[in-house]
Amino acid sequence: MTTSNLAQFSTCEISDALIKLSLPHGGLLPDIHIISPALSGSATRICGSAYTVQMVLTPNISAPKLSAHFVDTMPAHSVVVIDAPPEAVNAVWGGLMTAGAQARLASGVVISGRCRDIAEHRQLGFPVFARGHSTLGQSPFTRPSAINVPLVIAAPSPGADSFPAVTVHPGDWIVADEDGVVCVPKDLESRVIELAIRGREIDDRCMQDIKAGKGVQASFRLHRGKP
Repeated sequence: MTTSNLAQFSTCEISDALIKLSLPHGGLLPDIHIISPALSGSATRICGSAYTVQMVLTPNISAPKLSAHFVDTMPAHSVVVIDAPPEAVNAVWGGLMTAGAQARLASGVVISGRCRDIAEHRQLGFPVFARGHSTLGQSPFTRPSAINVPLVIAAPSPGADSFPAVTVHPGDWIVADEDGVVCVPKDLESRVIELAIRGREIDDRCMQDIKAGKGVQASFRLHRGKP
């Protein structure tokens, strides 16, 4: 499967559904924002199956090495999800990788880390979501070590009270838009869609009443059942 009905919903609607399914993180991959094709005001939305890439610091000689470049082995219509070491200040994705990903019909890239060559991504119109950007290329700082493995994406600031990490499994659904990036486990897809449809209907009724001057609290109480 290369597409999903999840594509019709915003990341906010999907997070709301996942919270209702008792996922405390709501699927959010925290602090990852749209870089390309625009920083704001963009209608860009991607939805695709996760193709995961684990990066390691180059001095880590014990980690496995790939026999082929990960861009050259990605499936069509996938969303590349890259997890870089949090201490890395270099980019792990650049303009040449975007060109290669487009040639393989990838839907976009989501980076728990940094990218570079922003103008090239935007010129090519390729969706790039990342935590930041850098002038530094991948070598000699980091290298890809594994593909199609589970990735644990945590908030940048660790601690006992930090936001719960999200585990992205290969094949999970990744949805990203201007509000952020969410991961939907494969086995929850249909339930998320059902809850998102219901949530949208409720919010539409709330919006109509609020616009009519009935008040936020009264509208929430009527349609959401909140006091």
